Amino acid sequence: MEYASTATQESKTWAGVRYVVRRPSLRRRAEITRRVRQLLAELEYRSAGESIEDRLAAAEMESRIDSIYLEWGLERVEGLAIDGAEADARALIERGPEELAREIAEAIRKECRLSEEERKN
Repeated sequence: MEYASTATQESKTWAGVRYVVRRPSLRRRAEITRRVRQLLAELEYRSAGESIEDRLAAAEMESRIDSIYLEWGLERVEGLAIDGAEADARALIERGPEELAREIAEAIRKECRLSEEERKN
Protein backbone atom coordinates (compact mmCIF):
# COMPACT_ATOMS: atom_id res chain seq x y z
CA MET A 1 0.00 0.00 0.00
CA GLU A 2 1.22 3.48 -0.84
CA TYR A 3 0.22 6.72 0.91
CA ALA A 4 0.76 10.13 -0.68
CA SER A 5 1.24 12.94 1.84
CA THR A 6 0.11 15.48 -0.77
CA ALA A 7 -2.83 15.83 -3.16
CA THR A 8 -2.71 17.55 -6.55
CA GLN A 9 -5.76 19.35 -7.92
CA GLU A 10 -6.61 21.25 -11.08
CA SER A 11 -7.86 24.77 -10.39
CA LYS A 12 -11.54 25.32 -11.05
CA THR A 13 -11.07 29.10 -11.33
CA TRP A 14 -7.77 29.39 -13.24
CA ALA A 15 -7.37 27.21 -16.35
CA GLY A 16 -3.97 25.52 -16.59
CA VAL A 17 -3.14 25.99 -12.91
CA ARG A 18 -2.58 23.01 -10.63
CA TYR A 19 -1.81 23.10 -6.96
CA VAL A 20 -0.42 20.60 -4.52
CA VAL A 21 -1.68 20.62 -0.94
CA ARG A 22 -0.32 18.73 2.05
CA ARG A 23 -2.52 16.12 3.68
CA PRO A 24 -2.68 16.33 7.45
CA SER A 25 -0.94 13.88 9.71
CA LEU A 26 -1.94 13.63 13.36
CA ARG A 27 0.66 16.22 14.32
CA ARG A 28 -0.13 18.58 11.46
CA ARG A 29 -3.89 18.36 12.12
CA ALA A 30 -3.28 19.31 15.77
CA GLU A 31 -1.04 22.18 14.64
CA ILE A 32 -3.56 23.72 12.24
CA THR A 33 -6.37 23.28 14.77
CA ARG A 34 -4.32 25.12 17.38
CA ARG A 35 -3.47 27.90 14.94
CA VAL A 36 -7.03 28.64 13.80
CA ARG A 37 -9.12 27.78 16.87
CA GLN A 38 -9.19 31.28 18.37
CA LEU A 39 -9.81 32.96 15.02
CA LEU A 40 -12.67 30.57 14.24
CA ALA A 41 -14.30 31.37 17.60
CA GLU A 42 -14.02 35.09 16.92
CA LEU A 43 -15.30 34.62 13.36
CA GLU A 44 -18.38 32.79 14.66
CA TYR A 45 -19.02 35.59 17.16
CA ARG A 46 -18.55 38.36 14.59
CA SER A 47 -20.60 36.55 11.93
CA ALA A 48 -23.58 36.53 14.31
CA GLY A 49 -23.38 40.31 14.70
CA GLU A 50 -25.41 42.68 12.60
CA SER A 51 -23.29 45.82 12.70
CA ILE A 52 -21.02 46.91 9.86
CA GLU A 53 -18.09 46.61 12.28
CA ASP A 54 -18.97 42.96 12.94
CA ARG A 55 -19.27 42.20 9.22
CA LEU A 56 -15.93 43.86 8.47
CA ALA A 57 -14.26 42.04 11.35
CA ALA A 58 -15.72 38.73 10.12
CA ALA A 59 -14.35 39.37 6.61
CA GLU A 60 -10.93 40.13 8.08
CA MET A 61 -11.04 36.93 10.16
CA GLU A 62 -11.92 34.88 7.06
CA SER A 63 -8.95 36.33 5.17
CA ARG A 64 -6.59 35.70 8.06
CA ILE A 65 -7.80 32.10 8.39
CA ASP A 66 -7.37 31.51 4.64
CA SER A 67 -3.81 32.88 4.88
CA ILE A 68 -2.98 30.52 7.73
CA TYR A 69 -4.33 27.54 5.79
CA LEU A 70 -2.35 28.53 2.69
CA GLU A 71 0.91 28.95 4.62
CA TRP A 72 0.34 25.67 6.42
CA GLY A 73 -0.90 23.46 3.62
CA LEU A 74 0.15 24.70 0.18
CA GLU A 75 3.09 22.68 -1.12
CA ARG A 76 3.33 24.35 -4.53
CA VAL A 77 1.45 25.96 -7.41
CA GLU A 78 2.09 24.87 -10.99
CA GLY A 79 1.30 26.89 -14.09
CA LEU A 80 1.20 30.32 -12.43
CA ALA A 81 3.75 33.09 -12.19
CA ILE A 82 3.09 36.20 -10.12
CA ASP A 83 4.98 39.32 -11.21
CA GLY A 84 7.32 37.12 -13.25
CA ALA A 85 8.23 34.74 -10.42
CA GLU A 86 7.02 31.23 -9.65
CA ALA A 87 3.99 31.38 -7.38
CA ASP A 88 4.26 30.18 -3.80
CA ALA A 89 2.05 30.56 -0.73
CA ARG A 90 3.49 33.93 0.33
CA ALA A 91 3.22 35.45 -3.16
CA LEU A 92 -0.30 34.07 -3.57
CA ILE A 93 -1.37 35.63 -0.26
CA GLU A 94 0.29 38.99 -0.86
CA ARG A 95 -0.08 39.55 -4.61
CA GLY A 96 -1.93 36.66 -6.22
CA PRO A 97 -5.47 36.30 -7.53
CA GLU A 98 -7.85 36.26 -4.57
CA GLU A 99 -10.27 33.74 -6.06
CA LEU A 100 -7.45 31.22 -6.57
CA ALA A 101 -6.15 31.77 -3.04
CA ARG A 102 -9.63 31.15 -1.61
CA GLU A 103 -10.11 28.04 -3.78
CA ILE A 104 -6.84 26.55 -2.55
CA ALA A 105 -7.57 27.45 1.08
CA GLU A 106 -10.92 25.64 0.77
CA ALA A 107 -9.20 22.58 -0.72
CA ILE A 108 -6.81 22.52 2.24
CA ARG A 109 -9.71 22.82 4.69
CA LYS A 110 -11.42 19.86 2.98
CA GLU A 111 -8.27 17.78 3.37
CA CYS A 112 -8.32 18.55 7.09
CA ARG A 113 -11.92 17.44 7.67
CA LEU A 114 -12.52 13.95 8.96
CA SER A 115 -14.66 11.71 6.78
CA GLU A 116 -17.72 9.98 8.26
CA GLU A 117 -15.75 6.72 8.44
CA GLU A 118 -12.82 8.40 10.22
CA ARG A 119 -15.18 9.99 12.75
CA LYS A 120 -16.74 6.61 13.58
CA ASN A 121 -13.32 5.19 14.43
